[in-house]
Amino acid sequence: MNLQGKVIVITGGGQGLGRAMAVDLAASGAKLALIDLNEEQLKESVALVEKAGSTAKYYLANVCNESEVETAFSQINSDLNGIDGLINNAGILRDGMFVKAKDGVVSKKMSLEQFQSVIDVNLTGVFLCGREAAVHMIENGRKGVIINMSSIARNGNMGQTNYSASKAGVVAMTVTWARELGRHGIRVGAIAPGVIRTAMTDAMKPEMRERLEKMKPVGRLGEPDEIAHTVKYIFENEFFTGRVVEIDGGLCM
Repeated sequence: MNLQGKVIVITGGGQGLGRAMAVDLAASGAKLALIDLNEEQLKESVALVEKAGSTAKYYLANVCNESEVETAFSQINSDLNGIDGLINNAGILRDGMFVKAKDGVVSKKMSLEQFQSVIDVNLTGVFLCGREAAVHMIENGRKGVIINMSSIARNGNMGQTNYSASKAGVVAMTVTWARELGRHGIRVGAIAPGVIRTAMTDAMKPEMRERLEKMKPVGRLGEPDEIAHTVKYIFENEFFTGRVVEIDGGLCM
């Protein structure tokens, strides 16, 4: 896909990786539609996209809410005359042990709310946004690309029953959608990042951050721009679909 003039929707576009992706795609001429819940952050992202030489509109919507997602995508389709791509980037963490116990005494267990809240955003939200993007692409007769953000945690990670389950589900949906939507000219791929430098990792204790860096063969955390570069690769490579790209600095070997 040549990104010049293409309409790309990014969920979680108000900050972090979503913002980095938006700015990088803007530099290639894409027009952005950014979805998030924080209006001030969205306005900042729009300003950065415009500074990068393109245009953007923002839309307030909760990706877990079916009616809000349907309304947002219909409005994007109307405002920007179609949808060419989607990056399902919105996600949350609610880490905790499945069951915490010592000497046969259980002191804590992961609550249903703790589990379900992550599934709602990270999995159901991906489903809803992916579905609506595909509907508009098909009805408009336009080829498109859907990129889902997974994680290396999809293989299972202590303290992340909810997050790991959601990110494994994202990969399963990615492969399924690629097989179902290929006949309509829609490609679907996923990215599984490792630990990427964000405001959250910047706030870590120095010793914890140093331990993470030493675990990676490259000796550092990933940068948001490196994930954005991978997003661009998937959009532009017409032979890529139904696969997951791991960007983790060699952590999973």
